[in-house]
Formats: sequence, C-alpha cells, structure tokens
Amino acid sequence: MEKIVPATQYFWHALYIKSRAEKKAFDDLQFKEIEAFLPMQRKLRQWSDRKKWVDMPLIPGYLFVKVSRREYDLALQSNYIVTYVRFEGKAAVIPEQQIEYLKLLLRQNNLDIEITQEKLEPGQIIEVIAGPLIGVRGKLVRRNGKNKIAIELEDIGHSALVEISVNDITPVKAE
Repeated sequence: MEKIVPATQYFWHALYIKSRAEKKAFDDLQFKEIEAFLPMQRKLRQWSDRKKWVDMPLIPGYLFVKVSRREYDLALQSNYIVTYVRFEGKAAVIPEQQIEYLKLLLRQNNLDIEITQEKLEPGQIIEVIAGPLIGVRGKLVRRNGKNKIAIELEDIGHSALVEISVNDITPVKAE
C-alpha cells in the first residue's frame, strides 16, 4: 500500500532543465512563488579576445525546488523545465541536509568546486574537522595527486569535489 503524503508537507526535488535555461527556469519558479534553489558559482571564462567573470550553474541542467503535493504540478508548467529527476518511477526527494551542504559550499569564496557525474569508487567515509566546511561528511577521493573530499549527492547522481587539506579531515567509524 502506498503511503499518502499530506498536501502541506514540503520536500526538495531536483528538476531537469532544458540546456542553458537554468536562470530562466529559476525566474519562472520565482514568479510563481515556488521556493527554488539554483546553485551558481563565479568562474573566469576565457574568450579569444578577453577574460570575463561569469555566474554559471554549479550543476548544469538541474534546479532544485521545495514543493508540497499541491505545487508539484505547477512547478512543471514552464517551457524551460523538462521533468522531475525520478528514481523507481517517483520524483526523488532530496534531503534538506544535502541542499544545506550545497549552500555551505557556495558560501566559501576560496574553494574551487568541481561537479562530476562520474561514479566514485567506494571510499572511506570522512568528516571535516576544521575549516569552513566543518561537520560535513563525505567520501575521500584521490584525484590528480591531490586529496579531495567528495560529497555525494546520491539522489541526483552527482558529486561535488572540493579540495581540502588532509589535516582538516578525520575518518568516521562505522555506526
């Protein structure tokens, strides 16, 4: 028997967005007064004749919405939104903590954040014990000879890789 979810209970979901339309989709959702989160980061882009700082989506093609059952269909009513990210036929629910981790990452100006779709090999679970990301847990990954913490956003199949000093992490014992 399927569990009935009250119409007033809000959950975070990920939406697939048409190519290069993340900002327009975000604006549409804001106009409809739907709570949305579009993680953006500032990057220096090189053209043949100049360099320029631009704000770019951290995860191209994705946007997050916090909706109740009542607003669920309304969020899809945009020319820029394709569908909800689904697992087993249902819109994936993104835990509030993962959205907060993304917001925490974006508040750190000095971090070089890289988002990847590659599946990470299972690694040791660690926790950040010092620095701006204190308390964040993730999987330790070695990449290009550098130590990085991989904070897996399993519900959407992406990982955020952030460079962190080995001195600022500690292994987490299995619970």
